[in-house]
Amino acid sequence: MLRRITAVATTTLITVVLAGCGNTDSWVEARAAAGWAAQYADAENSSYSSVNGSHVLRLEWARSVKGDLAAQAVLGSGNQLAVNAQTPAGCSLMVWETDNRARQRWCTRLIQGGGFASPLFDGFDNLYVGQPGAILSFPPTQWIRWRQPVIGMPMTPRILSPGSLLVVTHLGQVLVFDAHRGTVTGTSLDLVAGVDPKNSERGLGDCRTAGPECPVAAAPAFSDVKKIVVLTLWEPGADKPVLVGLRYRPGHTPVLAREWTSDAVGDGPLASPVLSADGSTVYVHGRDERLWALNSADGKEKWSVPLNYLAQTPPSVTPDGLIIAGGGPEARLVAIRDTGEQGDQVWSRDDTSPLTTSSLAGVGYTVARDDGNETTDPERAAAMTLVVFDLGDGRTVNSYPLPGATGWPVGVSIGYDRRIVTATSDGLVYGFAPG
Repeated sequence: MLRRITAVATTTLITVVLAGCGNTDSWVEARAAAGWAAQYADAENSSYSSVNGSHVLRLEWARSVKGDLAAQAVLGSGNQLAVNAQTPAGCSLMVWETDNRARQRWCTRLIQGGGFASPLFDGFDNLYVGQPGAILSFPPTQWIRWRQPVIGMPMTPRILSPGSLLVVTHLGQVLVFDAHRGTVTGTSLDLVAGVDPKNSERGLGDCRTAGPECPVAAAPAFSDVKKIVVLTLWEPGADKPVLVGLRYRPGHTPVLAREWTSDAVGDGPLASPVLSADGSTVYVHGRDERLWALNSADGKEKWSVPLNYLAQTPPSVTPDGLIIAGGGPEARLVAIRDTGEQGDQVWSRDDTSPLTTSSLAGVGYTVARDDGNETTDPERAAAMTLVVFDLGDGRTVNSYPLPGATGWPVGVSIGYDRRIVTATSDGLVYGFAPG
């Protein structure tokens, strides 16, 4: 009798333990890194970080990639930094340590031509990056996890639901991959007809200037809340680009479907679209020098406001609806509040010309031309300064000249540890620590 009671108790205990364990595989599924995971920070392209950004910085290091850069540096969940350079020889994809004077961990050479797209870090510091004709994934070392062919050059990849990777190429091929295995989920969606699958370099030269030979010239935006992907598309023979909304339907076939096409933006959109935190609104700059807000459900206009300059980089958006307009040669530092019905200008600074998208983390960071000191020296006149500004009124909190900076700034990245990394098109990368 005692043996029977003991056996029953043991069986009950095993059943309870097994029921309590469940399936815990979800923790290994890829999610975006805690740092500046990809170009424009997150899948929404918000250029916003929830960390408490430092008002005071100190320059820790500066280093050259010995080539060109056209996309932001990306920062992982640890101390890793990655850049997708274009170099005449040797390594082009480089991974450095942000807290160790940019010591190189590893590097490799990719097929050149796609430097306008950044890599993506997931939370395990696995790296996803495109090259003409392929999407690749690397572990925290330089050995390839997987490589898969695509048609065209992948724009900056995005994490959709955990474990799913969105890849959109410049020739309009859209795919969803299992981020761990590198296998395609469902079938691809082709936004452009008649593309030669053997010519993945066609039109690449038009991508940096967002010209008509590059159908998809900017990183897509994705809202996990609304399950919507928004991207720019310049269809062959069209007068201007349009915006396209794709519905993401995990577990269904097809997994992505074209939901709407919008030509609401005057003269067509320029640079990447940005989605609000609740996914209901698409913000994008138009070639008509206006900032536009569209409904993400159907692509219809909500409102637009004049900027009176051509913003060549995307706007930045905080979760509560404060928008900092994008940068460019004639840009002004402008803040606009989305009231739901319209966009109201909060403040504007005519004395500061942001050359990049502003990166936001309690304060704002942008790179501006350093023309505060009158000089006839063309190198000095073209110098650049990292500007820290207050989001409430736009005033400058601090500024830090970038020693020897030449070319064009490609953006500011904010780490989970409040470190700041910025870079120029001539391949100089600068690392700042909280002061």
